[in-house]
Amino acid sequence: MNRFLLATANSKVKAQKLYRANLRVSQSFYPILNLFEIFLRNIFNYQVSAHFANPNWIITEKNGFMNDHSLTGSRFFLKNSILSAERTIRRKGGLVTAGKVVAEQSLGFWTSLFDTHHYRLIGGIVIHSFRNKPAGVNRSAINQKLNRIREFRNRVYHNEPICFNGNTIDFTYAENIKNEIYEILNWIDADLTDYVEYFDAIDNKINLAKNLFKY
Repeated sequence: MNRFLLATANSKVKAQKLYRANLRVSQSFYPILNLFEIFLRNIFNYQVSAHFANPNWIITEKNGFMNDHSLTGSRFFLKNSILSAERTIRRKGGLVTAGKVVAEQSLGFWTSLFDTHHYRLIGGIVIHSFRNKPAGVNRSAINQKLNRIREFRNRVYHNEPICFNGNTIDFTYAENIKNEIYEILNWIDADLTDYVEYFDAIDNKINLAKNLFKY
């Protein structure tokens, strides 16, 4: 609670209120982050499947581009993620299928396809996932956005605070991430943003927090 106490002039009552407000805002992000991850995974999987003309690419390519010698520096992150998923599926007594392996992958697996070393090996195919993006938006810009969203997602899922700017109460970080999520979804398909909005209570929870602390 130290950080919450510091932001509320060492008031235990206000610190507890802020802690609860932070949790409520974090909670409101769960459905949006979940849907974002599903939509991103599905469109990337579709694009890479088409690139290799193989719906089972996620299994077969662990001995293909994921095993390229240029990936030594990344310690073959993609390949090892697949091998780990296969072990998990077998341990649960299941049959290893492409669908199950896809479902086992972390958001970091998918966003790493925009890292230079992976992007090059798949011919940059994943950028075609964003058919509505502005012409000037390149791999690097998308990669930065995806990594910011992934890092925020990890903060939320690991119960780390998202209500601070330094030691000041500030939800701008959360608001900016929400806007980037919607931007990315709109670049994929504008209909996705309409679907996500139905589950979106983020602004409401942030406004309640702002009114509580009047900053």
